[in-house]
Amino acid sequence: MTLTPRQQQAKDDFIEHRGTWGPMWESIARLDPEFLDAYRELSMVPWRTKHLDAKTKELIYIAVDANATHMYLPGVRQHVKAALAAGATPQEIMEVLELSSTLGIHAMNIGVPLLVEVLEEKGLRDGPAPLDERQERLKAEFTANRGYWHAFWDEILELDPDMFEAYTNFSSVPWKTGTLEPKIRELVYCAFDASATHLYVKGLKLHYENALELGATVGEILEVLEIASVIGVHAATSSVPILVEEAEAAGIPLARED
Repeated sequence: MTLTPRQQQAKDDFIEHRGTWGPMWESIARLDPEFLDAYRELSMVPWRTKHLDAKTKELIYIAVDANATHMYLPGVRQHVKAALAAGATPQEIMEVLELSSTLGIHAMNIGVPLLVEVLEEKGLRDGPAPLDERQERLKAEFTANRGYWHAFWDEILELDPDMFEAYTNFSSVPWKTGTLEPKIRELVYCAFDASATHLYVKGLKLHYENALELGATVGEILEVLEIASVIGVHAATSSVPILVEEAEAAGIPLARED
């Protein structure tokens, strides 16, 4: 279908600034070019401030789109392609996916302290037990591999050392074999912890602290948050093509009635 001059202008401006286009954007341009323009400007904020290089920005987009609470595969494909074009290696992208795959442990990070709280309220627990030799070793290994320790690991280590050991080995892989600098790894954690589909506040604060200690600037962290903030548009990119298809099937015009 031929676009109107207004729709075509929105398309041309989007391609000029964002460097990408596809059927989902075409559908949005047809229905509401003003919305497309407004999203373009929102999405361009981290590209205009330029605290992170283009490759790192694309890696952050991948972390936001690929993690288990979002799984927006059209965005993953778009940003993998863009990351490769920006110089990222397949191994670097794989490392981002490995880092993002740790998100599931937050079931333990949130669930175990809450379980402890309930046990204490019911009189089934009166305080933490001392760590045995194995648990002390696991704590030391985690700290060495990951470069930090946080109190929210204490009760997991105490109550479920088997899970803690397996998670330590799992989460440490990119830290042992990866090539991304540690600061970038911490920014990846910040990206999915801050996303609207997750919002894991304790983890986000921890990874802010780690990132700053590793040399991240406030501007870099803000760019990560700016990138994570735009995932709301996936309500439109996923659903507007369906709206267009169903409206056309029903014979309902897409054009506004003036």
